[in-house]
Amino acid sequence: MSLLGAAEIRQLAEKLDIRPTKKLGQNFVIDPNTIRKIVSKANLNADDVVVEIGPGLGSLTLGLFEQVQKVIAVEIDSRLAEKLPETIQNHTEGKTLEVINADALKVTELDNPSALVANLPYNISVPVLLHFLELFPSIQKGLVLVQSEVAKRLVAKEGDELYGIPSLKLRWWADARLAGMVSRKIFWPVPNVDSELVYFQRAENHGDRARVFELVDKSFATRRKSLAASLKESFHRPVSEVLEGTGISPTARPEQLSLSDFQILARLEK
Repeated sequence: MSLLGAAEIRQLAEKLDIRPTKKLGQNFVIDPNTIRKIVSKANLNADDVVVEIGPGLGSLTLGLFEQVQKVIAVEIDSRLAEKLPETIQNHTEGKTLEVINADALKVTELDNPSALVANLPYNISVPVLLHFLELFPSIQKGLVLVQSEVAKRLVAKEGDELYGIPSLKLRWWADARLAGMVSRKIFWPVPNVDSELVYFQRAENHGDRARVFELVDKSFATRRKSLAASLKESFHRPVSEVLEGTGISPTARPEQLSLSDFQILARLEK
């Protein structure tokens, strides 16, 4: 199977009058070797059904078809969504492509994908990833290409400088790790930053997720304040009293707390 190179990608874009925009977070990968590197790190099986968000002109989609039989592609740009089946048909045989022309954040129904692999638009990468993990429990693993700083935020541990809301919310859904750097030079247009791969596997967490996320949001909204200050409106009693016997200090700051700590907080009487 032949993958798309830089010249063909630019030709396709010209035919469609596509000018990649920052508004849609469009940066197309133009290097076939990088595409194969990305796919190789996704740990895919031949029977996986992959959902790809923002397939663009189809470079990663074709790479995925070297490993799997079916890809569900979610593309917001109608011109790209209409062209993608033709591109895939011209380069593959016997593969199944389902194209959904929609805003990824508004997608609520999919045909049970088992994996998510995507070059996520920089401007919505975290909300989209969390949205799909929440709504589609059939997704058991995945690999996303995101801005390097975002990748580090997603996998940060408590006490790390970049640890925060994205770290904790992703950890509710999955165990994640960094899976390799990707140079800005293999994109068209070239972004101002490098990108990084994040691999994840579905994790099981129990409890009141909505309450956990509420406490995470409130505590990090004023992350320089202690829990006693940032969560004082979240409990009917003083936080210092609520936390007695939990091992969590009311003077602690949110970046010092693990997901387990927030799960403990969520179980306490409001």
